[in-house]
Amino acid sequence: MSDNEPRIKTIVESVLLASGKPLTLDNILAVFGDGEKPEREQIREAIAALQEDYSERGIELVQVGSGYRIQVGQDMEPWVSRLTEEKPQRYTRALLETLALVAYRQPITRGEIEDIRGVSVSSSIMKTLQDREWVRSVGHRDVPGRPAMYGTTKKFLDYFNLKGLDDLPTLMELRDFDSINAELELSMPGEGAPSLSVVETDAAEVEDTATVIQVAVDSQDPPGTIH
Repeated sequence: MSDNEPRIKTIVESVLLASGKPLTLDNILAVFGDGEKPEREQIREAIAALQEDYSERGIELVQVGSGYRIQVGQDMEPWVSRLTEEKPQRYTRALLETLALVAYRQPITRGEIEDIRGVSVSSSIMKTLQDREWVRSVGHRDVPGRPAMYGTTKKFLDYFNLKGLDDLPTLMELRDFDSINAELELSMPGEGAPSLSVVETDAAEVEDTATVIQVAVDSQDPPGTIH
């Protein structure tokens, strides 16, 4: 370890604490002057050292879709949540099932969601998901009418403590809801290792996914980010 590394770790910790949003490696490197800029690997080592420092504390350093952030440890959320009287927002089953399908089958059109669910998807559901910036239009299907295709966003990953879509449990894992509920607590379910193009989604799987999503929302609205 070089003499500079403790200082680098302190600076990384400070900027992550001061930031109100996740920071990428480039964001962190940008705070260093030209004559003191460390290597990217040194930043990664500082992050790993901080994660080790926090391993037995009430905070954690995690990587989500938009970068790295320091937040309240997931196991501390029951106590921290008592600081506010605001109740987590409840969402309709239809909205949660729609979000689950976008997470698993993206890119997916509204019509394809309706075909799987067997009922229509209201415009208000799509508007709510887009207003929360969990879902966005990612293009248009090359079929008559060119319907919009939807996918999840980095904000979706950030909100549910996910580094990427590969961090989401598989549909088979979601079948065993009772066992994963305790594991997830603040994590948001969605897509797992199988390719989205080959995942077979049925009504029961969609319902299981929607249930876990609501548990995640209840536990984490908003996430316990420290800034």
